[in-house]
Formats: sequence, structure tokens, C-alpha cells
Amino acid sequence: MTNSLIPVITIDGPAGSGKGTIARQLAAILNYNYLDSGALYRILSLLSQQQGIAVDDLQGLVALCEEMDVRFGFDAQSSSNSGSIDELQTNKQPENVSVFLNDNEVASDLRTEECAGRASQLAALQEVRAALLEKQRSFRQSPGLVAEGRDMGTVVFPDAERKIYLTASPHERALRRQKQLKKQGISASLGTLLKEIETRDSRDQNRAVSPLRPAADALLVDSTNLSIEQAVNRIAEIVRGGH
Repeated sequence: MTNSLIPVITIDGPAGSGKGTIARQLAAILNYNYLDSGALYRILSLLSQQQGIAVDDLQGLVALCEEMDVRFGFDAQSSSNSGSIDELQTNKQPENVSVFLNDNEVASDLRTEECAGRASQLAALQEVRAALLEKQRSFRQSPGLVAEGRDMGTVVFPDAERKIYLTASPHERALRRQKQLKKQGISASLGTLLKEIETRDSRDQNRAVSPLRPAADALLVDSTNLSIEQAVNRIAEIVRGGH
């Protein structure tokens, strides 16, 4: 099977919309590979901070992109048997995805707001996006791929067989983030988180390169008032071919 014939499902949307959880569940039930494209930008954010490379040092950032060896420790085949998409349930969800940078597990280092904010700045740079494009496309391997991010359906995999644009209100997304941080023992102001989300949304939606927007052929799913199970079932219907 040539690379272009390997099926891809893309799930794009803003932070806190639930795309990561749903993408992992879909990958598990389909036995597909999984790509968290945002993790690549957060890894670059982390690595550039560690090496003292500034956000405006384009040559240094591109060099880091080229030398990064990234893989995800999520094995869809071990997380789920070959069940049909009709069997998709929340208990199929892999609890955590390990992220390896040059064989070092770095998932916990990528979860800070500082890392995410810097990653959003890096994602607005055309040179950085171009340097990471082929690395993202390299995850398209047999038997298929579920890719989540902000431009998976518009730029990285424009030929994907199914494209989802998942969203939720900024307030709901800030509330989800606050609950997530609380589980980690971190206290955060809802107002501060809301402002950070709105700032990031504005930057992502208005950047000149690959702005955050639905693909022309994407189907919109609003998860504001949906439980995880309801959202997963809605996405499952779309993957099956229904609307």
C-alpha cells in the first residue's frame, strides 16, 4: 500500500475541545497509529528552552526540528482488540500517551502552560511549520492514522478520508483545563485560564501561516454540552459515514 492510500482521520480544533481524548479512543478501537501534532510543537518549545534558543532564532529552531526523534508510546493494537467502530466506548481509552524525545520520556514536561504558550508562538512561524511538516506526515503508516491538531485536515493531510472539527465554548474549555490541573494538584484561576485560552485562540486563528479553521469538507462537532461518551459516539457516527 502506497503512503497516499493509507487512511487518515483528522480531528482539528482549539485547546480543550476534547480532540486528544477522542483521537486516542478512535486510534485504539481502529488499531490505527496516533499523532498528537501539538506535542511536536511543545517538544520544540521544551527543547529550545533547554538549549537557550530564542523564539526569533529561526535557523536554530529549524535545526532542532530536523534533529528531533519523536515517537508516541501509545500502541493502539495493545490498547484494544480488533473491535468494530460500533463498540467504541470510553473504557477503550488509553489513559496516558507516553511521548519520547530521543528515547527520553517527556510527557509530563510538556503539560505546563508556559510550554504550551511558547509552542503556540512557535506554531505561528512559517519556517517552523515547514520544518515539521514532513515529520508529521511520516506518522502516516499502515494500517492507518488518527491525527489531531489544528491544521491536520487543512494542510498536513488534506486528502484525509474523514475530517472532524471539534470545538467548545472558551468558558467550557477553561473549566476543563482547571479541572485537569486540579487533578494534578495545581491551583489555577478560571479567569486567568480563560484569558490564556482566548489569547491562544486569537493567535492561532489569525496567524498568517496555517490558521486554525475547519477544512472546507470537515464536519463540525460542538462538545460544549456533550459528555466524553456522547462526543465519542458522535465522532464514531461520522467515521462510519453518517452525519
